[in-house]
Amino acid sequence: MAGAGGGGCPAGGNDLQWCFSQVKGAIDEDVAEADIISTVEFNSSGDLLATGDKGGRVVIFQREQENKSRPHSRGEYNVYSTFQSHEPEFDYLKSLEIEEKINKIRWLPQQNAAHFLLSTNDKTIKLWKISERDKRAEGYNLKDEDGRLRDPFRITALRGVETRKLCDVLRWSLWNPYWKQAVVPRVTCRPMLPLPRPRLMVPILKPMDLMVEASPRRIFANAHTYHINSISVNSDHETYLSADDLRINLWHLEITDRSFNIVDIKPANMEELTEVITAAELHPHQCNVFVYSSSKGTVRLCDMRSSALCDRHSKFFEEPEDPSSRSFFSEIISSISDVKFSHSGRYMMTRDYLSVKVWDLNMESRPIETHQVHEYLRSKLCSLYENDCIFDKFECCWNGPDSAIMTGSYNNFFRMFDRNTRRDVTLEASRENSKPRASLKPRRVCPGGGKRRKDEVSVDSLDFSKKVLHAAWHPADSIIAVAATNNLYIFQDKVN
Repeated sequence: MAGAGGGGCPAGGNDLQWCFSQVKGAIDEDVAEADIISTVEFNSSGDLLATGDKGGRVVIFQREQENKSRPHSRGEYNVYSTFQSHEPEFDYLKSLEIEEKINKIRWLPQQNAAHFLLSTNDKTIKLWKISERDKRAEGYNLKDEDGRLRDPFRITALRGVETRKLCDVLRWSLWNPYWKQAVVPRVTCRPMLPLPRPRLMVPILKPMDLMVEASPRRIFANAHTYHINSISVNSDHETYLSADDLRINLWHLEITDRSFNIVDIKPANMEELTEVITAAELHPHQCNVFVYSSSKGTVRLCDMRSSALCDRHSKFFEEPEDPSSRSFFSEIISSISDVKFSHSGRYMMTRDYLSVKVWDLNMESRPIETHQVHEYLRSKLCSLYENDCIFDKFECCWNGPDSAIMTGSYNNFFRMFDRNTRRDVTLEASRENSKPRASLKPRRVCPGGGKRRKDEVSVDSLDFSKKVLHAAWHPADSIIAVAATNNLYIFQDKVN
């Protein structure tokens, strides 16, 4: 994955001002399907950034340490490790092809020098260990004078000179406990002088070029009939959940051959199916609480302490529908594509097709905030339905203090909303003349026709093939990562 850096600090508008930092990805106009980024995730410290693509690959970027000669290099991310996470498979029993596309990546809290992450495609979840090796051991006395490997247990002759050698071996075993385990036949040895103790060779560690290894530690398979859309690591650091269209399973990180089904909305008759699960997430602090959203625009909060099977929710979040705005597309655009708890655990955020909503967990009747992402597309729903764009699933994310939220749109636009000032800004991640940039001014979308200002874009000229579906916000600093097709754009706040 190629990369570029640098760039000035364009105004982001209002109180949110951002600098372009880097872009990762090829410049080719013809983008291969396998290179399209399908998920983006920072680890808990923000020093590592992982992306997955439709080709089943995982690319991990590492944040550079501060360099006195380059004071602005602290926010730069360079490739740390690349590995193939999933391969295409074929289910012969169901005649079903399983894509290698990475649907989600979730980091585990770091326990030691190594890093661990979960990655999943439609059917299989894998736990990966990412470790470093910069030293190798040398100096083992494993070979004899002829260069052959020593075998202390092999004695093939018991007569003549070899008998004397065997007696030497027996004397050796008097002081070497390792040899006492060897099965040696009884022989009569004549008295001999004590044998000199051989030189003990201790291996030493020598430096080598840094090598980052990614190894699969666990494979969690054969537990989902339908496509996995979510995985979420629990705050107890021992369990995690995985969700598909109709079921949610709870796993233990050390057990791969079984999981516990905690939600099952599959009806006895599939013709009676009215909704599917679209996303699920565990509470950041309470290991017994989780939420899941549905295609009907509702969110259910469940408590695993109440029952083993959480088909009955503890809280139900739904916004009353305005009858005057009811249309043929109402059910489609109300489907929730992503749900995220705030870092504090007090709020949660949901993303439907046209808006982002913030909910207080103590108030189920309506959201406390509603931010319109691209309301100007309401007049284009018919054409968006025809080209299937209306089924696109946009993600959303919080900043570290939960004071701002971010989500994507079309034409490589992404929106940021400041919850304190109620201001918002639209930025663009794109390349001009093969050079990456962020828009120099906030972007505005206006109706077609008439004169437009430099920062305005006609709704009729939007490119719906360029879309920002996946984005991530650094857990502590003002750094964001935006996936636009096969490119990963990294931006920093001006004061960062």
